[in-house]
Amino acid sequence: MTPSAFLLAASMLLPMVGEAANAQAALAAARKQVESADYRLSGRLVRVEGNGARTSYGVNIKARWFPGVLRVLFHVTSPAKARVHVLLEMRPGEKSTIQIAHPGDAAATILPFDKWDEGPLGEGFSYEDFMESSYFWAGQTALGETKFGVRNCDLVRSTPGATDKTHYAEVKSWLDRQSDFPVYVEKTVKGSGLVKQFTYYGLRQTEGVWSASQVESKIRGHTGSILLIIDHGTPRAHLGMKDFSSAQLTGF
Repeated sequence: MTPSAFLLAASMLLPMVGEAANAQAALAAARKQVESADYRLSGRLVRVEGNGARTSYGVNIKARWFPGVLRVLFHVTSPAKARVHVLLEMRPGEKSTIQIAHPGDAAATILPFDKWDEGPLGEGFSYEDFMESSYFWAGQTALGETKFGVRNCDLVRSTPGATDKTHYAEVKSWLDRQSDFPVYVEKTVKGSGLVKQFTYYGLRQTEGVWSASQVESKIRGHTGSILLIIDHGTPRAHLGMKDFSSAQLTGF
C-alpha cells in the first residue's frame, strides 16, 4: 500500500473507531445509571386512544440496584378494580423473575414468561419494559453518532444471547451524548416483528441523577399510545431490602 493510500484508509477508519468508542462509553454509562438506581416515584399510566379518549391508572414505582440484581416494585394504585403489585428482579446473565399479587392474595405468584409482554394497559407498556435488561445483553453493536431531534446521540443496537430472557429480538437506543440517557428507543418483538417506539420527554438532572418526566410508548403503524407520566420522584431514596419484601408485595 502506498503512503497516500494508507493515509486515505486511516482517515476513513479513525472516525468510525471514534464513534464506536463513544457509543461504547455511552453504553457503559447507561449501564452505570441502572447499577446506581435508588429511586421512588409516583405518577400515571395513561392510554390515549386514536380518537383522543383517555384511560388513566395511578402508579407508584420503587427501584434499587443491589449487587447483581435490579429490583423494581411496581404498584397500580387506582382505579380500585385494577390494583396490582408487581416485583421485577432483573439479574444480568442470570435468571430474572417477575412476581405478581392482587388484593386478597396471601402470597405472590411467579408471572410466567409468556405473560411478561403484558401490562396493566396491555402490550404497549409491558412488565418487561420496566426491567432495563437490554443494556446487559450479550450482543452490543455501536452504530455511530446520529441525531434525534436537536439532540446529538450515540446509537446502540442490543441483541439478546441464548440465555437472555426476553420477548424482543433487538433494541436500538438513541443515547443523548450529554447525559447518556435514552431519548428514543425502538424495541422489535420476536416473531411478529412489531416495533415499539419509546420517546423520552423532559430530560432533567436532579441530585446528579438524570431522568425523564414522561415516556410515550407507541406501536409503529398502530393508532394511540401509552404515556408514563411522572408527577413526583425521589432520585436518591435510600431504599433497602425491606422496601421490596413480601409484605410490601402483598400488602394493599
